Amino acid sequence: MTFCESNMFAGEDKGLGYAEEVYSISTREDGKALSLLCPTKKTFDKSNSLNIATLTIDIGAPFDGAISIETTHWLGALNPGPHFDLYPADKPPTSDVNILSSDILTTISSGSISATIKTDSSNFDIRFYATDGSKQLTSLLNRSVGFASVPSPRNPVQTGHIRNLQHSIFTQTGLSVGESIYGLGERSGAFNKVGHSITLWNADGGISRGQAYNNIPFWISSRGYGIFIDTPDKIELEIGSGRCSRVRTTVEGQRLKWYILHGPSPKEILQKYCILTGQPGNIPSWSFGPGLSTGSTADYDEVTVKSLVEGMKSRDISVGTFHFDSFWMKPFHWCDFVFDIEKFPDPKAQIAHLKSSVDKVCVSINPYLSQASPVFKLAASRGYLLRRKNGDIFQTDHWQTGIGIVDFTNPEAVEWYVSCLQELFDSGVDAIKTDFGQYIPTEDVEWFNAPLNPKKMRNYYAFLYTKIVYEALQDQFGENEAVLFARAASAGTQRFPVHCGSDCEPTPEGMAESIRGGLSLGLCGYSFWSVDIGGSISAGSPPPWLYKRWLAFGLLCSHSRLHGKTSSPVPWMIDGDDESAQGCSKILSKWTALRARLMPYLFSQAQESVTAGLPLSLRAMLLEFPDDPTCWYLDRQFMLGESILIAPVFEESGEVEFYLPAGRWTNFFTNKVKEGPGWFKEQHEFDTLPMYVRENTILVLGKWGERRTVYDYSKSVEVCLYHTRPGTKSTLFGCEGEVAGILEVGDDEHLVDQEFLQELSILVK
Repeated sequence: MTFCESNMFAGEDKGLGYAEEVYSISTREDGKALSLLCPTKKTFDKSNSLNIATLTIDIGAPFDGAISIETTHWLGALNPGPHFDLYPADKPPTSDVNILSSDILTTISSGSISATIKTDSSNFDIRFYATDGSKQLTSLLNRSVGFASVPSPRNPVQTGHIRNLQHSIFTQTGLSVGESIYGLGERSGAFNKVGHSITLWNADGGISRGQAYNNIPFWISSRGYGIFIDTPDKIELEIGSGRCSRVRTTVEGQRLKWYILHGPSPKEILQKYCILTGQPGNIPSWSFGPGLSTGSTADYDEVTVKSLVEGMKSRDISVGTFHFDSFWMKPFHWCDFVFDIEKFPDPKAQIAHLKSSVDKVCVSINPYLSQASPVFKLAASRGYLLRRKNGDIFQTDHWQTGIGIVDFTNPEAVEWYVSCLQELFDSGVDAIKTDFGQYIPTEDVEWFNAPLNPKKMRNYYAFLYTKIVYEALQDQFGENEAVLFARAASAGTQRFPVHCGSDCEPTPEGMAESIRGGLSLGLCGYSFWSVDIGGSISAGSPPPWLYKRWLAFGLLCSHSRLHGKTSSPVPWMIDGDDESAQGCSKILSKWTALRARLMPYLFSQAQESVTAGLPLSLRAMLLEFPDDPTCWYLDRQFMLGESILIAPVFEESGEVEFYLPAGRWTNFFTNKVKEGPGWFKEQHEFDTLPMYVRENTILVLGKWGERRTVYDYSKSVEVCLYHTRPGTKSTLFGCEGEVAGILEVGDDEHLVDQEFLQELSILVK
């Protein structure tokens, strides 16, 4: 949202007010916050205090390593919800707060981060830096904090007609030379966001359009800090795209609050972000099994489902979760929670039979109710649907005819919706795909909780939706057994895993876009993520070569799902059932078998990722190697946990170029060693890709031939020591999430005897 024609002039019909100086500073009673009075003109004498606006800037120390900044124009303006659910695990104590004042500056320190406000000059100057003095992080300098009115009032009296004005608050943090910015949700555009304008506004349009289903108001800087913008409202960001040396954050309203979190490492930044918005939830080991979907708009029935599952089984391809997508319900009836009886005469019996071949069953739901279904009339009569201001139910023909939107601000509507889910659980459903929920109207609507701001509900609705379904799953199956597959998200929804990337095009570019999206979402505290293997946004299927490359990438994400649009992307439909060693079926069988073997490592890394608020996969290289400048620009490769590097192949020829940071890296397939740092080129068939194990790694693998996801991770396993050093340790978790034991390398550089391991083999790489 650009308000200026240049650094000097406001845009046509736009009124701007900047904090020009810090006139006075007061300290809050508890000694943990400052309040700055900032006039929008220089106050050389008392007469200058007349007929001018001021901005109030409150700077606080919410917990060690974090500083909050709230800018307000008119303090009397209401601040309606919804508000993000902060500190879900309780707010940590602030133990290390200091405020020091002198004639020339005031400093507030919150553990490892400090802010200094200059008071000796008429220039506005606030700087944020590491308390130990090692680095300045960012700043708020001249003309960096202000408000804008559109159109510009000609005199102060006109602000009485504020409803006719668009009033916005903005701040502009400094962007240093060489600084790069990451995160902001599942964004498939540039990995480094510098130079881009981004709107945080959940939208339905496919990831290739620069829009996002998952808009997260949080970003990480390469200078060792992160910023969380504390509002679910529409946020406009100009990241070096307006004024090249600044990041402008703009929201419509009278106030803007954000937190600056000091690392200095990106891992530490994510830990602090998860203090604010919550840690990712734990998930069961069965959820890591490969998923198979019917396809989002496919026409299928009981016979089709049976043929898909039996076809996978006959080709030695394991299926962990089978996903009934969309048309398990009748056309024009989404979402009435009722199986189409013509297609599925006995859903409960079918699901029971299906579980003889797959581990779990998932169905796709959404928060929209079609008027063609009786469920619409029931929900409408009880006041469960979002209404217009005149009392009409808000309806649209988007996706299904005359849909109404479930109003989750109504407790009775929530209770009813959960009861519908219970009927699905009773039929044998184990998991839920929370589809849609990203397109919520903001004009001419009134929520059951009437004071709520409709614009803020646009992004926040995803949090309510996933939270309600996730907690219903927890009530049904247990706290750590709940699994949903969410499409839309907002800050805090990392607490309700898994999140799946959606609507990628079946092209190499689409696969690359998906990787950038997964990397960006992972840098917002999301531990678990999956991609639509093969792409799903168009009616066509990917060419066989791309499908096989996508299998390798998708099955090395934290979670995996074969998903198409008009049909299920099973391998024999892609290449005419090529039975050769390089055919789609054999390639898929190999990658699902490898995934099963990796489960002791994957599941142990999952537990540690949740604790630290880190992505299991896709984990950006910069998280593991923050001191390597190259790793801050790598958007075509990632880490699977802390020890395995993955570089997907995008070329039909199998050629691939990738980067290895400093150290010895061992090829997982050949055991050949490469020394980093450096760029390398390789060529791969479809059953391999660059998969390198980091030095000093203890890697536990399941036995050869294992096809299951859930098994005893301490029995009949293979322990591989990759250039390990004495004292190296690794925690092994069991398939129920319990600690099975600690693996340790002894002084002789061999594994210390571990009684908890049974029938193991040890390989020294």
